[in-house]
Amino acid sequence: MQTARTVAQARALFGASPRPLGFVPTMGALHAGHLELVRRARQTCAAVAVSIFVNPLQFGPNEDLAAYPRDESGDRRKLADAGVDTLFVPDAAEMYHPDFTSYVDIGPLGEILEGAVRPHHFRGVATVMAKLLNIVRPDALFLGQKDAQQAAILRKMIFDLNVPVELETVPTVRERDGLAMSSRNGYLDAQRRAQAPTLYRALLATRDALSGGASKPDAIAAGAAVLSPAARLDYLEVVDATTFAPLEPPRSPALIVGAARFGSTRLIDNVAWE
Repeated sequence: MQTARTVAQARALFGASPRPLGFVPTMGALHAGHLELVRRARQTCAAVAVSIFVNPLQFGPNEDLAAYPRDESGDRRKLADAGVDTLFVPDAAEMYHPDFTSYVDIGPLGEILEGAVRPHHFRGVATVMAKLLNIVRPDALFLGQKDAQQAAILRKMIFDLNVPVELETVPTVRERDGLAMSSRNGYLDAQRRAQAPTLYRALLATRDALSGGASKPDAIAAGAAVLSPAARLDYLEVVDATTFAPLEPPRSPALIVGAARFGSTRLIDNVAWE
């Protein structure tokens, strides 16, 4: 596995990569969900590139940038074992020069749900992804379904800006108890870890209620009732899978999306309603 740490090194390596080139962007602290993205890329692409970059632009002032888990040596071993060809590991100074002032404005889709709770988060995501896609120039981009709103935003950015890449979303990888795999799960102590799967159960309960003919308010109430009383619900909503606009009245196909805080750890998840 070859490694690039500068944009110039990355462009040289990626430019010489066999095609099609699949790309998996990450912030490191890799788990089975990331490795499933790599596996899917390996199935359809001649070469696979991965980036590890904890992007400061997508963290708010009171969020966990400094504490975000980092394990480059462990991540490198996992990626090499998974058959990754090229790894791009820039630092913040390489990605954002001191006079950096250009950002990608992703519009209303970035201002609702996650965007409402985390202002400017999706501007940071879209900006770094625009830069990474311009550096790597992959043929295919692989993202996880857990971050469904992020994937929808990047799909729209790719369409709006005519970026020549195909985006594939890969189903969420879960623990045995249903908890969606996330690097932030490592923040959970034993008590919070036992509570965390109730977010997924809340989504399923909402979906089951809708499928049974319940109204949207009643279905959401049924889902919220399943969530651990110790958790703090940020939102539980039934949305259009493309625009993420709340559906009223609800209709399938749709996504049921939720976010909740378990102690100081904030988790997100979603399920399809078909």
